[in-house]
Amino acid sequence: MLIAHLTDLHVRPFGRAANRVVETNLMVERAMRQVAGYAPAAVIITGDLTENGLPEEYTELRRLLEGRLACPVYVVPGNHDRRGSLRAALGGWPGVGGGSEFVHYATDIGPLRLIMLDSVVPGAGHGELCSERLEFLKTELDAAQDRPVLIGLHHPPFMTGIAAMDAIPLRAPEALLALIARHGRVLAVLCGHHHRVIMAQHGGAMLLAGAAIGGHQSELTFDATARPYFYLEPGGYFLLRWDGSALTANLATIGDFAGPFPFAVDADYPGRTMA
Repeated sequence: MLIAHLTDLHVRPFGRAANRVVETNLMVERAMRQVAGYAPAAVIITGDLTENGLPEEYTELRRLLEGRLACPVYVVPGNHDRRGSLRAALGGWPGVGGGSEFVHYATDIGPLRLIMLDSVVPGAGHGELCSERLEFLKTELDAAQDRPVLIGLHHPPFMTGIAAMDAIPLRAPEALLALIARHGRVLAVLCGHHHRVIMAQHGGAMLLAGAAIGGHQSELTFDATARPYFYLEPGGYFLLRWDGSALTANLATIGDFAGPFPFAVDADYPGRTMA
């Protein structure tokens, strides 16, 4: 079974670029064509669906996503989204129109349990999980019992060494990490926010921050005084493969590249069986 994890679409109103130079809508459209070709069982999108949370941006998001995928699409907001506008436009999507203040919910993807968390703090770039959201997570993990679980949220629960991103982290992630370790069957925590592929590990779970689908990736620098910059590096997404016992995460890059070319193994290749 394949599951696609995308993040940080940063959709703009039709015809407008993000950050003056990034054609995010074009990148999202390319990503949807590519993802559809893998026929995933589900698509998980972990926030920053839009650039500014404007109603016209969510209208464009619907145009870019609806009807292109033959599977459920599960979303949560990021710090660039607005819950009210998200619910007004996408209230019919799974979990979005729930009765809680927060856009959080749980569902099944085949044998896996997916728990989607809302880590947004309105008016701020950082994320938090308050007592209500942590209690929701605890309840859902307890209900999952020994089933394998995926968790999706926007803000990653780890520091990166990239100063611009570490200034707006998921604050006080210890409670989340403790619940993950306590459950013991969380396969992966799927995040975004950092606009880079960054991987960590905790309590047996993979912690995966994906690249920005919108096509603008944060500068990789460990200079603590560096200002936040981005490069027009290609976007990408994770294809999560569950074989019934193990989860693997494959990074797929968005774009058209030369190839495919066959591997033409040279006669001098030392891995070839020798007489």
